[in-house]
Amino acid sequence: MVEDNAIKATVSPFAIREGEVKVFDGKDGYVSMNQIIHRINIGHITDVHFAILELVNEFEFITSRQLLQMLEWKHIEVGSQDKLNNKLEQLVKTKILTRYYFDSEDGKGIYRIYCLEKMGKYLLNSRGTECKWQPTDNTKPVAMIKKRLAGNQTLIAYLRKVKVFDSYKPKPAFTAKQSGKLFKASGGSVKLTKNNKSIEFVFEVVRREPDWEKKLIEKMRLYKDFYENFQVGDSGFMNIPQIILVCEDEKHMAETFKAIVINQVEISNVKLYYTTDLRQNEETLAKTLVEFKLDEETKKYKMENIEVKLLGI
Repeated sequence: MVEDNAIKATVSPFAIREGEVKVFDGKDGYVSMNQIIHRINIGHITDVHFAILELVNEFEFITSRQLLQMLEWKHIEVGSQDKLNNKLEQLVKTKILTRYYFDSEDGKGIYRIYCLEKMGKYLLNSRGTECKWQPTDNTKPVAMIKKRLAGNQTLIAYLRKVKVFDSYKPKPAFTAKQSGKLFKASGGSVKLTKNNKSIEFVFEVVRREPDWEKKLIEKMRLYKDFYENFQVGDSGFMNIPQIILVCEDEKHMAETFKAIVINQVEISNVKLYYTTDLRQNEETLAKTLVEFKLDEETKKYKMENIEVKLLGI
């Protein structure tokens, strides 16, 4: 597997491409549960396959590279990316998982996205693993899936590269106090712990989808409601978490900041930090966050990289 810092991409694979569509790349036809049970009994489907299933269930949508990184972090031996891909092919052929790719005028996407199928849910339930998957989950639009994939990449970067990493949540839920609305952070959250003191980072992924600014403002209003009315224990947080907006690229960070300021949805009691997909490929995450600061002389905002030593290796 190519290490993150050796990837020379200039555009995030999880950025929105014009006219992009999701294309089914799974298997049609019927597979019975008896056939699957037989494959389990003769050892063709093993505990490693179930570990893959559990990760797909946890993240909902995930790439094979992200799966390999998570399996390695969990010390589950799969050998190589090719060997993992073979196992994924087995799960797709038996309709335990299904697969998609993205297509646009620029051509096919370079990666495949894996998600559950009905048989996968049955197998997980049989082992006592909670699985809330339903068939309509796989119909989610491109932008929603790409937010999940960008969020996955961010969580994986933190668990692999931050020494004080403690735990992660792919889909942390929040309640906006005044409106009573339940919402989720699109990029997940991580808990960092040092000297018995913890801080949580919440990642909100922003994509240039149709009406993206309007959708961003609506989401920021919910965050503003949560943060500015925060009390200890709200939504399971003992301390007020740090919010980080994960954007497509450097220019998109400025566009996102501008939209938030113009629409007056800044949050009074917490700083907003920004980052991009490709910044997660750095060897260390200590200098991957950005803050917009007002220049007192020019009265204009400037983008500044900030160093957070807590995020070092």
